[in-house]
Amino acid sequence: MPRTPTREPATGEGDATSTQAADGTPVRRLRRAERREQILDAATRAFARAGYTATGLDDIAAEAALTRAMLYRHFDSKADLYRAVLDRACARLDESTGADDFGDDAIPALLRAAAADPDGFRLLFRYAAREPDFRELIDSITAASREVAHRNLARHIPAGPWLDWAANLIPAFTLEAVIAWLDAGRPDPGQAADRISQAVHGVMAAAQTER
Repeated sequence: MPRTPTREPATGEGDATSTQAADGTPVRRLRRAERREQILDAATRAFARAGYTATGLDDIAAEAALTRAMLYRHFDSKADLYRAVLDRACARLDESTGADDFGDDAIPALLRAAAADPDGFRLLFRYAAREPDFRELIDSITAASREVAHRNLARHIPAGPWLDWAANLIPAFTLEAVIAWLDAGRPDPGQAADRISQAVHGVMAAAQTER
């Protein structure tokens, strides 16, 4: 995925000790990488709360307890920052799920990833898809998910329109099921993966049924 360009050296302190936040409180010195992560954390929360269009850099600066000028030391624009937030969420998802199959740990891994970064998960799969400037990222994830689903489901479902149907439906359904679980307050975490798996297997059974 594209990386956000930086305009300062990657090592050392990038923020001066005399800098103050918007409310006048001193800003603690952090190394550049740590400051970047702080900004990404704050931006993820702000974007997940109000969406891309309604969230300004001033909102993110306030969320991070920084000045707007400090944001510009790390990111060129709001779009640049939003892309970095999405890229980080994708990287975290890849680290958590990784496997290119529909094994027994696939849905538990997805739930763990969502629970670890709920705002990032929602941004990727609920909000970013509504933003035309960032839709291509979600489209690429969706296309890859369908390809993986089709390849794995072909072991259980005969080739044809119902295999295509299941390969399109199951990734979308699974993501919506995980988001709905987050929205419901993450109930019954020990059994949530089994519940979602039962529903997925119901779709597979429907696709396998010969009429």
